[in-house]
Amino acid sequence: MKVVNQNIQIDGIDKKILRALMEDARTPILEIARQVGISGAAIHQRLRKLEKSKLISGSKFIINPKVLGYTTMAFVGIYLEKAVSNPDAVKQLKKIPEVIECHYTTGDWSVFIKILCKDNSHLMHLLNHKIQSITGVSRTETFISLDQQIERQIKI
Repeated sequence: MKVVNQNIQIDGIDKKILRALMEDARTPILEIARQVGISGAAIHQRLRKLEKSKLISGSKFIINPKVLGYTTMAFVGIYLEKAVSNPDAVKQLKKIPEVIECHYTTGDWSVFIKILCKDNSHLMHLLNHKIQSITGVSRTETFISLDQQIERQIKI
């Protein structure tokens, strides 16, 4: 691995390691070592370097929200009265557990969020009583996702 001006160059071995872990982060290191043809210690060393470079950061389990009853996913464009309202609005959005992503954007909206709700009634409650009541929010525009057709990470 070579780091040049925050651009990381990874070799074929790094790519094989990353692909295996992206496929299943619980793959044993020794299994990856056998597939790649290097020692388990070498895999650990390469992973430490990739973490230090901040290319990778930990691993996580992915919860299926539908199993917990969250069947409605929506994207909400939030119009703020003034750009200076952004930090306070984001602080309030962080308090709403259903908000799972928040982006400061260009274009018409000041903020674009992704939320998970149990159903449309839950979505309406969040919009009317939690999101639109935040100081500085002038209005919102909501898009309900009917089906997520692509979900992936960047290709290695």
